[in-house]
Amino acid sequence: MRLRIRGPSGQSVVSFDDTKTVDNLRKTIATETSLITFDIKYGYPPKTLPLDEYTASTLLCDLDVKLDGEQLIVSKKEAASTGDVTGQTQPANATTPHKASSSSDAVRDLKSSHKSPTSTGETEAPASGSGFSFGNLGMAPPPKASARPTSRPAATTPSAPISLKRKNDSDALNDPPEVLLPDRGGAIVQRVMPDDNSCLFRAVASAVLPGMDAMNELRSVIASAVQANPVEYSKAVLDNQEPDDYCRWIQTEDAWGGQIELVILSKQFELEICSIDIKSGRVDKYNEGKPTRCILVYSGIHYDTIAFSRFNSPPEEDEKVFQSSEDEILDAALSLCQKLKERGYYTDTAAFKIKCMDCGTISTGEKGATEHASKTGHYNMEEVRT
Repeated sequence: MRLRIRGPSGQSVVSFDDTKTVDNLRKTIATETSLITFDIKYGYPPKTLPLDEYTASTLLCDLDVKLDGEQLIVSKKEAASTGDVTGQTQPANATTPHKASSSSDAVRDLKSSHKSPTSTGETEAPASGSGFSFGNLGMAPPPKASARPTSRPAATTPSAPISLKRKNDSDALNDPPEVLLPDRGGAIVQRVMPDDNSCLFRAVASAVLPGMDAMNELRSVIASAVQANPVEYSKAVLDNQEPDDYCRWIQTEDAWGGQIELVILSKQFELEICSIDIKSGRVDKYNEGKPTRCILVYSGIHYDTIAFSRFNSPPEEDEKVFQSSEDEILDAALSLCQKLKERGYYTDTAAFKIKCMDCGTISTGEKGATEHASKTGHYNMEEVRT
C-alpha cells in the first residue's frame, strides 16, 4: 500500500505492507508532519478519515476506506475541536497548516502572453480556444488574450470527454534518435509514455517518482492544490470550469493534463519543468529558477520524457532530473526534438485529420472534431496518418 501524506511542512510518499495497523499510520503521520494532534482528510471532495473509530490494532487493509494510492491531507487539530486523533494537546508553537503554493500568476502569464519571456524558439505552438479535450495540452498560450473565449458556445461544446487515439508513430521510432554526450558517458534519449490519457502525469512521475505508478496520486495532488486555493484557481484560470467541476474532471482517467497541471506539479515537486514543443522548437519553463529540472517532449497531443542513458545501462538507471545550470542537457534535448520533428513525430492540432470510430466521418483539426462530437454524440476518435 502506498499513499502520499501532505502536511504543513510539505509532502512525502510512504508505503505500508499488509501487517501495518492504524497505530502505525498515526505514528508515521506524526513523524512525517511533526504534528502531535491532527485532522486527516482524503479524496475529493475532501472527507474526514475517522481513524478514531478504529482500534489501534486494526489493520489498514481492513479499513472501510481503501487508502492505496490516496493522498492524505493532514492539518493541525484546533485546540477547541473534539475527537483528537492522538488524544494529546498540540503545543502552542506547533507549525501551522501549510497552504499550497500560489501559482495563479504563472498560470495567467501562460494564458495571456503572446510569447512567454522564458521561452526559446521563433514560432508559436498551436493552441485551442475550443472545448476539445486536448485543447489544454497546447504548451503555448493563445496568440492573443482574446483568442480563448471566456465562455464556450453550447452548440460546439461536447457534453462528454472526447477520447482520441493518436496516430501510430512506430515508423518514426523504429530507429529511436539519440544525441550522444560522450564526455558524460551516455546519450540523451526519449522515453515514450503510453497513450492512456495520462501521458503528462506519467512523464512527470517517471522523473520525480521513478518506479512508481503514480497517475491517480498526481491527479489527486492537482485537485487538492486547486481545492486549497479557490481564489488562485478561479473559474477564469481553469478554462471556464468551476473549481469543483475541474477537480472532479482532472481525477478521471479521460482527463488530459496541460499548462495548469504543469504549473501545479512543478511547484509541488519544487523543480523546474521544461516542455519542448517538437513542431516549433519552443521551450516553456514552469517554476523557472529552481536548481533542478526535468524535461518533457510535447508532440501536440502527447507528452514523453527526456532521459540521460549511460552507455550499456538499462532504462531503469536513466537520469531524468538534471541541474538547471546544465545547458548542455537542454541543448541536447532540443537537438533530439529536431530529429523527432524531421521524422514527423508531432501533431498539428489545427490541421490534422481525425476519424470518428463510430461513423467513419473524417474531421479536420480539433475544431472539426469538437463540432462533430457536439452534433452526433460520437466521442471515440482516432488521428489519421497522412
